[in-house]
Amino acid sequence: MGRIVRALSEDGGVLCSAINSTDMVREMARLHEASPVVTAALGRMTTAASIMGGMLKYEGDTLTLRINGGGPCGTLTAVADYRGNVKCCVGNAGACVPQKPDGSLDVAGVIGSDGTLTVVKDMGLKEPYCGQIPLTSGNIADDITAYYAESEQLPTVVSLGIIFDEGAQIEAAGGFMVQVVPPISEKSIMVLEENIKNMDSINEMLERRLTPDEIALNALSGLGGDVLDAWKARYYCDCSRERTRGILMALGKKEIEKLAGEQKETEVCCHFCNKKYVFSADELLKMLKE
Repeated sequence: MGRIVRALSEDGGVLCSAINSTDMVREMARLHEASPVVTAALGRMTTAASIMGGMLKYEGDTLTLRINGGGPCGTLTAVADYRGNVKCCVGNAGACVPQKPDGSLDVAGVIGSDGTLTVVKDMGLKEPYCGQIPLTSGNIADDITAYYAESEQLPTVVSLGIIFDEGAQIEAAGGFMVQVVPPISEKSIMVLEENIKNMDSINEMLERRLTPDEIALNALSGLGGDVLDAWKARYYCDCSRERTRGILMALGKKEIEKLAGEQKETEVCCHFCNKKYVFSADELLKMLKE
């Protein structure tokens, strides 16, 4: 389970959401069997989507975060609900790129920087809200920061991190997002900017095992910050045999008949959790009669 914390400044003008996403990212890594650099990229996507989803208001609301940067890993997608429960997938989980000169994983290199970041919020309206910007760097945190500035006009700081041990296993993962909400106070912005400048990097805070509460309150230091609420979130895929059946039905009669005629069994694999659903030719034909 991950843990999300939200803290608010005394004047109500600055909100910080912080998360310990270690268990969520470990589950993601187990399911997708990704290379270390793709694990680093997809883990950041998982963390970011969970934070962003946790900012939705109502049960049933969902948020989809998608990045296509033209890099070797292909498109990364993460979907979160209003409690921050999240699932994700990637085009090429085994993609690899050389490490940076300092020996760190080149996340921006595997994602690429020639493409777009898309945020889709489905809040039960006639049409989902969709915002899209060109990637600025391929660094997920920086691109999400740019998205909020350009598409939602909200001054935002995003920081995401994952720590690996010497065996490339995940030791810790987490992140935080700070937003200044209207009416904007110049004084609060000045204090916040100074806090961000003086804070340790997210990886350093994760190495010190700071809790989400401590990270959030550090960001709001000098602003009278207080924790609003906290809850648990997890990596969760809501696929099912019935839902997969509906996807097959959507292919149409001709395509289903073709599948049934070509093979004894049709296997459908969920991109988010790699669970496999098998339908016999007889089952497919039976669907057409219902």
